[in-house]
Amino acid sequence: MDKDLTPEQSLKVIESMIGQAKKSFSRMSFYFLLWGVLLIVAMAATYLLRNGSEAFSQGASWGIAGLIGGILSSIHGAREGRRQPVNNPMDRVIGWIWGAFVITMMIVIAASVSNHQDPGGMITLLTGFATFLTGQIMRFKPLIIGGVLFWIAGLAMHFTNDPLTLTALYCGSMFFGYIIPGLMLKNQEDGLRTA
Repeated sequence: MDKDLTPEQSLKVIESMIGQAKKSFSRMSFYFLLWGVLLIVAMAATYLLRNGSEAFSQGASWGIAGLIGGILSSIHGAREGRRQPVNNPMDRVIGWIWGAFVITMMIVIAASVSNHQDPGGMITLLTGFATFLTGQIMRFKPLIIGGVLFWIAGLAMHFTNDPLTLTALYCGSMFFGYIIPGLMLKNQEDGLRTA
């Protein structure tokens, strides 16, 4: 920022950046809704097929969800990039947070699988971290609350081995941490389009 700005002008610039980011980020409701639905389906499939074939017990449903989500996210991101190629600084910060989340998640999955441990609890805790930070940056309380819910669910997942309890904790955190905020962001997006 320019050093010659008054405190009031600096505050207006910051508020403008946050407002731009909110408009920009509301378009990202697609990602929360997509990943929320895909990951709930993957967890439900894992639960339902827990006594079935070895491939599903080794995480095939998660791989399928990740592949579908990755492809659809890439297509959507490319379309959004062509439609509005300019990013504001807040978009980049949020992109860095989620990029770091994905890298850390992959490391956690690899380490957990190599040690024959379920990575679900740790990934849920990491999801809370990224979701909470995103909510704080955007000043969007549903994501802040969603992040806290992910933390609570991730912590609780470390104290149980019951498949039904793990499934309920994970699916509940996804529903209230991704889908509900995603729907609220979608409503904001629709409101910005009609304004």
